[in-house]
This record gives sequence, C-alpha cells and structure tokens, in this order.
Amino acid sequence: MYIDVKPLANNIKENIKKRIEKLPIVPKLVAVTYKPDDSTISYLKSQQKISKNLNISYEIIEAVSSRQVFVILKTLSNDSKVHGIFLTHPLPEIDELEALNHIAPEKDIEGRHPYNIGMLTYGKENFPPCTAEAVVKILDNFTTITGKNVVIIGRSSTVGKPLSIMLLRKDRSATVTVCHTKTQNLNTFTKSADIVIAAAGKANLISKDMIKEDSIVIDVGINIVDNKIVGDVSEEVSKIAKVTPVPGGVGKITTLLLMEHVVKSAELMFKYSNK
Repeated sequence: MYIDVKPLANNIKENIKKRIEKLPIVPKLVAVTYKPDDSTISYLKSQQKISKNLNISYEIIEAVSSRQVFVILKTLSNDSKVHGIFLTHPLPEIDELEALNHIAPEKDIEGRHPYNIGMLTYGKENFPPCTAEAVVKILDNFTTITGKNVVIIGRSSTVGKPLSIMLLRKDRSATVTVCHTKTQNLNTFTKSADIVIAAAGKANLISKDMIKEDSIVIDVGINIVDNKIVGDVSEEVSKIAKVTPVPGGVGKITTLLLMEHVVKSAELMFKYSNK
C-alpha cells in the first residue's frame, strides 16, 4: 500500500495561502546558484512554478564566481524585502558550511544553518531542515510516533541526523536507531522496526524481506535508474507495508514546507519591524 500525501499537501497549501492573504507584504524567496547542473536547473524551474501558484515572489540569482556567492548571500541577508534564501547544492569550489554561515538564520528557509540545526537539540524547530520536517509531518498525519521503534537509514546533516533529534523530542518520544550504508546486517534492525525511514541515496536498498509486515516505510531517496526516478525502497515492499511513493511523496511535502518557511519568515520580519 502506498501512502497518499495529497490530503496533507493540500492542507499545507491552503494554510500557506491563508497566511499570505493576512500579510500586508508579499513574501519573497531568492534562490542563489553557482554552476548549476541540469537537475538543479530543473528543480529551480519547479520551485518557481510552485512559488507563482502560491503568490510568493521568486527570483533566481546565478553567481559568476565562487567569491560572488558569498557577496550575494550577505547582500540578501541584509535586504529587508527578501524573506527566504535558498542556496542550491552541491556547490562546486565552495565550502558549503562557510556559505551557509553567510545566510541570516532567520532567512535560512532550508534549515541548514548551524544555528537552526543546533536549536533542534533544545527542541526548538524554528526552521528545521525541510526534508526531515516533511518526514515528521507525514508520520504525524498518518500514525502515532510516541513509543514506536524507528530505524533511520542515512546520517546526512539535512535528513538523518536532524530527523533523529526531531523524533526524539519529548512530545514525539520515538525510540530511534540510526543506520547507514556501512551498517552490518542492516536487515536485523529494519526487520524489527515499526517505522523505517530510508534516506541513504541508494536505489532499491530496502527489499521486501527486510521489512516487517504492516510497518511504515518512508522513502526519502531520489535516484535515477534507466532514466526513471526511483527511491531507496523496492516496489515490492508496498505489498506488505505502507510506503510513501517516489516521486510524489516526501519530495512533494518538502517543497511545500520550504514555501511555508518563507511565509513564516515574512510574518516574523513584519512583526518585528512594526514593534
């Protein structure tokens, strides 16, 4: 069985539109890129389309040098008319952490700035990483997380690590195990899990024999196989478990939450500017 995220996506969309209607300003998102590849360009076009649909102002700035990336980020961080900054990655020739530090934390709508990541350890999800937040939203919408045995496969700074912290928060209180592609006997962990979150970036990593019946499997993976987008979870898993589809699952919610963060930033900036 595949998990239908459309009702959740529609709720998020409606919430965004209602919040924008109440704002006396137009939320603005600026995407900054440097030497983008084809997949990055395709994603930015998709982002632009969604922004237009939600009445969010959108702009793409392509830097001509690695040094200019830092100048652009600093300028946008100081621009009161900009509410969200999206920095594409991977970034050739650039230290990603250094680049992120040039973004004002309150405009870091991806939730990748060290400040926003650090706040998660205190249970403060001001701007959490969007993909990790999308997983939590889907689980909250579909099941009860408290007390569940959750296995996360992947340890990235944007999904695996922050997600483990978010699921451990007291109001969620999951029991979390973090695995990765180097974990030995991975199936011994996944087979006993109530919830498996696959975010390793390895096509068809999770097979039917690794999952217990009626468990929940959240597929975060995006892989290209034979010119098709596939996840980290084999199609056969849906025969015994509840699985999010790829595409049209976690990715759909992630992009909407990115837009919701832009609106949140605009709300906060307008509030504080009028105090």
